[in-house]
Amino acid sequence: MTDRAARGQATEQLVQSHLMAHGLRLRTRNHRCRWGEIDLVMDDGTMVVFVEVRYRARSDFGGATASVDAGKQRRLIRAAQDYLARNRLATRPTRFDVAAVGPDQRIDWIQGAFDAS
Repeated sequence: MTDRAARGQATEQLVQSHLMAHGLRLRTRNHRCRWGEIDLVMDDGTMVVFVEVRYRARSDFGGATASVDAGKQRRLIRAAQDYLARNRLATRPTRFDVAAVGPDQRIDWIQGAFDAS
């Protein structure tokens, strides 16, 4: 495993633990399909939450949150639609969150970071 992959897994685990401490329940990690990958799929009550985890060593160019641009959002939405269809959850409410992590391991959790519309 590369250093980058190991850091990515550790960052996802850190965010997962943080969100679970705030009452979310894990459905799955790293849902992959032809449109991309969703880092964490969680439940927040009846809502299915799709979480994009971003790590940035520096805040140049807007940092981790700014890196989830319109193209990335479209891919996440398509991957989420795939997940919902495969798991027969199409009628459940959904939310897209971004969890940005810096080198100090501080988590900036943005609930409802973007919409599927």
